[in-house]
Amino acid sequence: MTHGMRADRYSPHSGGDDGWRGTAGRYALLPLRIFLGVTFLYAGLDKLTDSAFLKDSGAGSIGDLMRGVRDSSAVPALVDLALENPVGFGYAIALGELAVGIGTLLGLLARPAALGGALISLSLWLTVSWAADPYYYGNDLPYLMGWIPLVLAGAPLLSVDAALRARRQRTGQYR
Repeated sequence: MTHGMRADRYSPHSGGDDGWRGTAGRYALLPLRIFLGVTFLYAGLDKLTDSAFLKDSGAGSIGDLMRGVRDSSAVPALVDLALENPVGFGYAIALGELAVGIGTLLGLLARPAALGGALISLSLWLTVSWAADPYYYGNDLPYLMGWIPLVLAGAPLLSVDAALRARRQRTGQYR
């Protein structure tokens, strides 16, 4: 490099990790985390407060939804499992979405929360939105792909996990 600049040091023009690019890189997953967390929190609350959803049958019920997608799903056995107790399945999905949304927003057990979100999205993709044609009309596959970076990275900033990790480092209890 010219002017005696070393490649491992930051300068405003070198593109080093300490400038705005580094900051942007560190915070890059935060918008995704907020979006997925809010969306799953909302989805769980929406299901729990919808008087029609948590029923075995009827317009807008989880039971009718599962029966309607059974023959077009990639894994009919998964739908059959849900149909053994549609209301219980509906509560499990809603409570799972709540837990995932809260964990993701707070950054509390962020990787397990993201894994839960990915598994919910995967199960919904293989059942409810599998028949979407073309595939990109179904929304569960993009949600699944959105969870993967959070499964890998967790919530390293602005999170309960990061605060706990910093506390362990300060007190010498880390690893």
